[in-house]
Amino acid sequence: MGFDGRHAVGLLTAAAWTVAALAGVYLLFLWLAGGGLRRAKVTRFPAAVVFAHPALAVTALVCYAAGLATGSRALAWAAFAGLAAAALLGFTMFTRWLGGGRHQMAGRGFPVLAVTLHGLAGVTAFTLVFLTASAARVF
Repeated sequence: MGFDGRHAVGLLTAAAWTVAALAGVYLLFLWLAGGGLRRAKVTRFPAAVVFAHPALAVTALVCYAAGLATGSRALAWAAFAGLAAAALLGFTMFTRWLGGGRHQMAGRGFPVLAVTLHGLAGVTAFTLVFLTASAARVF
């Protein structure tokens, strides 16, 4: 079995997903360290949204890996659906972050670089998962 385009897309997707996950874990750590759980009722980031976002992304990752391993089109599209839901929650948090002016506060809130890296890597993974699902073969 040779190395083909499907493997290349799978590796690129894994790399993008890894970068998004690492940046996301860092942002979650900052949120928790800043008292996110204690202030969840008054913060712009409700705990349910903060924890549902990575839970959906991890579930999508499991479906994606299973879809790649089996060639299942249904699993590939399930991964895309899970990632789409995670992306919507992420976009919700992003717009709340922008609306609160948190991107302008030096030394407070979330670092712009981490948020940007997380978002760009997430959009890249989202796009690649869509391309994978679109090209998935049924075995």
